[in-house]
Amino acid sequence: MKGKNLTKKAAAIVIAAVMAFGTVACSKGGDSERKNAESIRQENQSSETSSSTENSGDKRTEYPLTVVTKGADGKEYTTVYEKAPEKVLAVYQGSIETMLALGLEGRLVATAGLDNEVPDNQKSAFSKVEYLDEFTPSKETVTMLEPDMIFSWSSLFGETTLGDAQNWIDNGTNVYINTNTAVSDDSLENEFEDILTIGKIFDVQDRAEKLVADMKNTIENVKKETSSEKATTAMVVEYMDGKFTNYGNKSIAGDMVNQLGGKLLNGDSDSIGKEDIVSANPDVIFVVYMPYAGDDANEVKNKNLEYITKDKAFSSLNAVKNKRVVPIMLSEMYASATRTQNGIETIAKGLYPDIDLK
Repeated sequence: MKGKNLTKKAAAIVIAAVMAFGTVACSKGGDSERKNAESIRQENQSSETSSSTENSGDKRTEYPLTVVTKGADGKEYTTVYEKAPEKVLAVYQGSIETMLALGLEGRLVATAGLDNEVPDNQKSAFSKVEYLDEFTPSKETVTMLEPDMIFSWSSLFGETTLGDAQNWIDNGTNVYINTNTAVSDDSLENEFEDILTIGKIFDVQDRAEKLVADMKNTIENVKKETSSEKATTAMVVEYMDGKFTNYGNKSIAGDMVNQLGGKLLNGDSDSIGKEDIVSANPDVIFVVYMPYAGDDANEVKNKNLEYITKDKAFSSLNAVKNKRVVPIMLSEMYASATRTQNGIETIAKGLYPDIDLK
């Protein structure tokens, strides 16, 4: 997935599934296979200690704070925060996990839209938060919640979902949208900026900066350790509905490859055929997969890997012969939020198998 038409396919997949109760992606069946809200709640329980929402850092937000967020096709919305929001609705994985990672579970009025369990160190915090039965909350449900902020993807604000974001803003509910779900050129920088902006909105800037600094430091350390090595050639692909989607330069995954010192092949292509992959013959192929709630994660991963490793058309590829066909989860490289760190590490290990990420 790349650019306006293809990097946004993930959003379309999810929203189509939850609104029409149809197929979600890859091997996912109907919504009847999706675990119910109570199962999600139980799976995300833990004895971990949740973090405090008190800001103990040096940087403090000065209110009122003006923030510009982007909706579908990059449309800009200007929002003003007189104080840190206190009743936030977070919808979809990255939005929920960003709030939890920043210790803001006490600010959540409700959450929805988890496809996977939250990380172990967030489970205690998540267990204290209301998780809705609706995967994608209806306009009626959200209205009754009376949130003072909605944090989600651009796909949540459409005719069949919550309607125009501006209407919510005009009626006193601020909106923040993950940038990479709204613009044509996805990038790591957009994910970094989203985390930092949420940090400003809630006056937890030091926490947000720490998360982003860790990601940037991982990239810099990898580049230093591998500066003398020949650039590893790579492709990032996803097989779906009989076709291969290519994650190029305008995708987060492609940006990760480039920033980590790899050489991304076919970087300007959205979709590719088998002959294109064979002709490129990359050193490593990253295969995108996504297990959804109710799926067997290993089964989904292995099935997607086999589209490359078991196809005789690819048997001559260096990546196949050298066993360098590497799985990467969609949530680590699309609207990845705090999982961006996982994506960076996955790409780094794929490019440089012997590297010590410490």
